[in-house]
Amino acid sequence: MNEGENGIGFPEPNAPSSVNLEEELRIANDRLEKLYTAYNESSKLNEELQAIIEVLEKEAVNSEIEKEGIQALLDEKDERLRAMELDRAKANKTIEHLEPKLEKTEEMYSREKARLGRVFEVAEELDEALQTATTEMSARDDWYVQHMQLFENLSEAIQTRYEMIDSAVQAMAEFRQKQDTFKDRMNEALDAVKEQIVEDSTEDEEKTDE
Repeated sequence: MNEGENGIGFPEPNAPSSVNLEEELRIANDRLEKLYTAYNESSKLNEELQAIIEVLEKEAVNSEIEKEGIQALLDEKDERLRAMELDRAKANKTIEHLEPKLEKTEEMYSREKARLGRVFEVAEELDEALQTATTEMSARDDWYVQHMQLFENLSEAIQTRYEMIDSAVQAMAEFRQKQDTFKDRMNEALDAVKEQIVEDSTEDEEKTDE
């Protein structure tokens, strides 16, 4: 037995035998094989876990993208809803302002409808009157065509009568002109006679005075 520095004795180790060494070597080899197998399994598991992690990361990214897309759609939907609500509010206000005008427009429409009804009645009456007048004009034209020769003869007679009247008026004008000329000549002659008488009387008085 060996003593240590503190005086405590330790049993001496037995000298290793070849059998023990082989057994320890075999045990160590088994441990190494197990460790290697565990390492390979761990590597495969790590690779599988890494693949799973990558898939999960991709799914997470896709999920985040999908979430962002859904959020964008929701935001857009909310924006559209707000816009629609705003438009509806504006439309309601517009309707409130337009309702009195609509009532006035309906009243005006009713009055205009009644007025147009009367206008249509008058138009129908005018159309009937026009048709009647057209019929009468057609009958008058037919009658005129049938009596055209008579009208032509009457027109010629009237023209001849006008010419005779014009000739008579012209002849009467010429007669009056000649009558006026004759009167002027007679007046001139009478004036000349009067002047001659006056001159003769003056000469006689002068001779008497002498």
